[in-house]
Formats: sequence, structure tokens, C-alpha cells
Amino acid sequence: MTKRLRPLPRILLAAPASGSGKTVITCGVLELLKRRNISCTSFKCGPDYIDPMFHRYVLGVPGYNLDSFFLPPQAVVQLFEKKTMTAGMAVIEGAMGYYDGVAGITTHASAYEIAKLTDTPVVLVIDGKKSSLSLAALVKGFLEYEKDSHIRGVILNRTSPMMAERLRPLLEGLGVVLLGAVPACEEAAWESRHLGLTLPGEQNRLREKVNALADCLEPCLDMDRLLELAQSAPPIRQCTLDSTVNDPSCPEGSGAFTPGHQTERSCQSHAKELRRIAVAEDEAFCFYYEENLELLKSLGWKLIPFSPLHDRQLPCPGLTAILLGGGYPEAYAKELSENLAMLRAIRAAYGQGVKLLAECGGFLYLHDTLEGADGHTYPMAGLIKAAGYGTKKLSRFGYISLYDSQGKLAARAHEFHYWDSTLPGRDLKAIKPLSTRSWDCMYVTNRMIAGFPHLYYGSNPDWIRAFLETTL
Repeated sequence: MTKRLRPLPRILLAAPASGSGKTVITCGVLELLKRRNISCTSFKCGPDYIDPMFHRYVLGVPGYNLDSFFLPPQAVVQLFEKKTMTAGMAVIEGAMGYYDGVAGITTHASAYEIAKLTDTPVVLVIDGKKSSLSLAALVKGFLEYEKDSHIRGVILNRTSPMMAERLRPLLEGLGVVLLGAVPACEEAAWESRHLGLTLPGEQNRLREKVNALADCLEPCLDMDRLLELAQSAPPIRQCTLDSTVNDPSCPEGSGAFTPGHQTERSCQSHAKELRRIAVAEDEAFCFYYEENLELLKSLGWKLIPFSPLHDRQLPCPGLTAILLGGGYPEAYAKELSENLAMLRAIRAAYGQGVKLLAECGGFLYLHDTLEGADGHTYPMAGLIKAAGYGTKKLSRFGYISLYDSQGKLAARAHEFHYWDSTLPGRDLKAIKPLSTRSWDCMYVTNRMIAGFPHLYYGSNPDWIRAFLETTL
């Protein structure tokens, strides 16, 4: 049978290393495309929560992750195809350095691998500060490192337009298009924390910053040539909303799912809607893969947002489960601890059989105590008999595969935390890819899945489904 194809202009913005400015440039490009009334769907390569929040802030629609460690190649492609069904253009932001993949020594799960899987032209965002001719050598190296690098364009960040014009013939002589140079400017200086930007809600006057950034980029970037580059991408497969059903390109357990409805913010529901999951959403708890939430909705769960920080009670009666995502509870430890009504409500719900899914920051919230970012220790929910404390360094970082006591894969996940626990759990074994390192972690019972790993549900949806749907 002949596959139906459709055009999809697309671009992937990558960089030689983290800190090159690709997230800020990506947000500026998204705003400029929005001003041209081009409907975009945005993606982030790898296990990142914060950058998709910025994409969503700019576009007003969810952003997604493309990660070939979490999903097999065909499932990554299918996710990309399905999430761009109604898009006029797709913009993908890379992660870390362009070729940086699993274990730091492979291109597996790198931005380069995503560019190959989606057959997307790549624009390399290069920090040109304190460099000149060496930038051409850098570009040449990236072009030649892999036979088909997919790199078609370059944007020079923190580089004067005058220097960029002098470098233009040297760069374009390598076979790439110089799309512009962005001078060092206040509009592109956004606050950072650890290895990424602080949250959108923490950026003062973010809408003003986005507008100012776009105003700054408009005369600097050749958007017409960028669009030409995006339009040079080959067609992709035509998808339909039900194309995951018996789809041979979507292997069993690959995480295929159909898009759910928008999250509802009221407790009103039809009588048959019996499965409700409260999802913590506020300044302290905000790290969620959009694909995880949509998978839950596709399985029939009604997602009801609530705030452990501001609300005094759980959102409505009849809850079956509570999802406490990652975030920065240590930054709000005093306020979370002082919200005694919510802590009591969490404990009472758990005592009445409500199931708990808690990751990283949500896991720390369930501890007896948590050391706040201010150095003081505060009482928390008390469902994990342990203390959370700051380490002032990355305690764990990177991809892991989680296995149960029978050696079966429970889920693939990622860890990134500067806080640790006196008792991090031991019900699963975490194994680093391409490494001999492993350790015990997490609490897994018929009522609770909790631990530091950020789970990607699509890596083994049956495990999450079985936990949520098994009757106590």
C-alpha cells in the first residue's frame, strides 16, 4: 500500500554545547513565526521540562519531547507525525551539544539522532563571543563529524553583525546558510538555574521579554531564508487520529497513544467518569511530560489540577489517584510545610486508598522532613519515613532503566536533582546505559510509586496502567 505523504516545513535549532543560547533564540523564532500567523508545534529533544514550558508560553499550546532513549525510533517518528497533524510548521529545539547522546560517548538519543529520524534541516546556534575565524573551523568540524549532519544553517549568537558579514563567505563556503547574527543584548539575557532557565513564572515580565527579544531578533535574522530552509524538508507520513490502532509502525509497549481532550479544571463530570487523578500544578510542582498527561487521559483518566502550595484541600471527592510531579519544593519548603490542611488532606487520602505517583520533588514532599533552600528543615507529609536534604551538587544525572525484582523493565526514566534522601527506596534497580553503574531506588507498592526518577510512561505504559487500575 502506498503511504500518503504531506508537506511539513520544519527546523531543528541545535548548538555545539549547553549555554549557547538556543532556548532563547528558539523562543524568539517561535514568536516571530507567530507574528507571521504560522501555526507551529514545538518539540524539545531529550528529557527536558523547562524549555517546553517556555515554548508553550510563547505559542499558547503544549510542547512535546522527542526522546529516542525513552521510545524506539518508529515510535518517536509516529509521535512527531501525530503531534504535527494540524501544524503549519514544526520547530524542534536540541539538547546539550548537537551530537551529545547516551553516556556522553554516543549519538544515541542526541539532537542529531532526532534530526535523522525526523529528516529535519538543522540550524546550528553558535555562541560567537570571543571568537572569529575559529567559528568557521567549528562549523566545519560539525559538518564533517557525521556523513549526513543535517546541518544546513547557522545563527551566530552574541556576535556583532559586522563580524558576521566578514565571516559570511567563509561560513557559506562550507555549504551552510548564515541566517544572521544576534548581538549581545539585554533582551536575550534570561535568568538561569543549574543547567537551564528558571521557570517561566519566575522570569520577571516574561511577556515583555519575549516581545523585546522578537523585536531584537527581527532585524538580525533572515526569517525568509529560515522559512525556505524549513520548507526544503521532505514530506512526512499523513496520520489520522486513530492511526495508532493496529499500526505496524508502533510496536507493542512503544508508548503509542491518541491525543486526549484538554485538561478539565472543574470537578463536574459524567456519572460514568469514575477515575479522577489530582495533578499538582503550581510553582513548586510543575515538571510533567505532556505525553505522560495525554497518555493518562487516553486511558480514561480525568486530570484535575490542584496546588499543594496554595489550596487548602484536594480538588474534589472521589479521587482515585494523586500525581505529584517534580519541581522545586525546596524553594517553597516553608510555605508547603505551613499548609497543614493540605498535608493532612494528602495523608488522609492515602489512608483511604487513594494511590500516589510522586517523582523527585513530589517524592521529597512525601518525606517526614525536607531541608529547604534556606538551610532550614521543615515537616512535610510524613508518608516516606525519611529526610530530604540538599547536597549542593548533582546527586544523580542522566538516563536510567528501571527494573523490578524479576528483572523486568518497569520504565525508562531520567534523574536530575540536587537534593537527596536518607532512604531513597529499594524496590527497583536503576541501571545506567552503557555503564556498569546501578543502584536500588524507589518505593513501589500497590498504593504508591515514588522516587527520584522522572518516569516516561510511554516507555512501558502497561506498568503505569496496571498500577493505576489494579483494585486495592
